[in-house]
Amino acid sequence: MAKIAEAKYIWMSGKLVPWNEAKVHVLTHALHYGSGVFEGIRAYKTRKGTAVFRLKEHIKRLLDSAKIYRMESPYTSEELINATIELIKANELEECYIRPLIYRGYYNLGVNPLECPVEVSIAAWKWGKYLGPEALEEGVDAMISTWNRMAPNTFPAMAKATANYANSQLIKMEALNYGVTEGIALNTYGTISEGSGENIFIVKDGILYTPSIESAVLPGITRLTVIEIARKMGIEVKECLIPREMLYLADEVFFTGTAAEISPIRSVDKIPVGNGKIGPITKKIQQEFFKIIEEADEKYAHYFTWVK
Repeated sequence: MAKIAEAKYIWMSGKLVPWNEAKVHVLTHALHYGSGVFEGIRAYKTRKGTAVFRLKEHIKRLLDSAKIYRMESPYTSEELINATIELIKANELEECYIRPLIYRGYYNLGVNPLECPVEVSIAAWKWGKYLGPEALEEGVDAMISTWNRMAPNTFPAMAKATANYANSQLIKMEALNYGVTEGIALNTYGTISEGSGENIFIVKDGILYTPSIESAVLPGITRLTVIEIARKMGIEVKECLIPREMLYLADEVFFTGTAAEISPIRSVDKIPVGNGKIGPITKKIQQEFFKIIEEADEKYAHYFTWVK
């Protein structure tokens, strides 16, 4: 993966700060204890101009994650939305990846975070396809990870917390070490959870399955979008517990996420998925997803926040 394409500014605590001056103290609480929550958001260049995809939903999830971790954001949803638009304009970006972060800052150092100030930053930069430019067409190879997702009542899977991604790193590094692109984690009950940074969907006999919330999954915004698109297409969608072996017997499997978008999986544990190529339902949903974005479809106007 290439180095981050540096932009002009990062928004920090209400101000636009030059990219290379956006710094925190080495004893910032979040660096030591993972006391942060974040989002991954995309702005796309549509035929009507630049628009941020489902910005309101992302900011809501960001604030929900902060609430779980007892971090009261010093900025409202509206202020964070406005700051995101301000940043994109200042960086003169037509399309970009956006990373808002709410975190415990520098004050004292101990497990108790409550005295540390709650800080907010937003970064935005040009970023390509997360799983590689060929992933959308050719698919990726995956494996079942030896690392499980968190058990219930250990870490809150519904929070997009920085601490949770220590688990994701282990899943990702293991997959790369074994020569595949991505790992798929099971939950502690042995049913399918998600990838290191993506939700997962399975197609079997024309029905679209995805692990339900109790499977220790993050309630993904792209996941929700795919469910909405599929149902409007008349495709039956089931959110449920899914056994591991369904991955081997599936007709189609694909990842979803802001970074991954909709990326087909061509093999799991070296077993081909279907015929090893992108399947018709995956392709149909993928095409509709990008059509909605490229054309800024009026039927989905609520998905877009415009950068003007």
